Amino acid sequence: MKRILFVCLGNICRSAAAEEIMRTYLKRAGLEKEIEVDSAGISSYHEGELADSRMRMHASRRNYHITHRSRPVRTEDFYDFDLILGMDDANIDALHEKAPDIESEKKIGRMTDYCQTKVTDYVPDPYYGGAQGFENVLDILEDACNGLLQAYSR
Repeated sequence: MKRILFVCLGNICRSAAAEEIMRTYLKRAGLEKEIEVDSAGISSYHEGELADSRMRMHASRRNYHITHRSRPVRTEDFYDFDLILGMDDANIDALHEKAPDIESEKKIGRMTDYCQTKVTDYVPDPYYGGAQGFENVLDILEDACNGLLQAYSR
């Protein structure tokens, strides 16, 4: 089984949404027993909390039901997951700092590297923005998760 971890700052918007979108795509493709997904945050500030209510609302309009509770990235994640995808440069830099060894660092990637139609080099944090920011993030994540599904199901 392949294991993928999605990471953002607090694990209450972007990475939680990416986890649920990817889980939905895997179920549709019949691959939920072959690829497992989870999400975590660089910060432990929101540990144990549900995803931001605005993200859950926007996601539910697209039939994604985010139930994940925030957790911080742990050292064992670098051993347990095959791929660890950060949402932006700050997340990726923090992951490199947390990685316990060089082999673990090789697992770190950028979420938007899997985008197929969206041209962006990071997933913006919608936390301090309005409704359009959440919709934009969901558009980017759907595109990237579709690309990721295609890359991993070959």
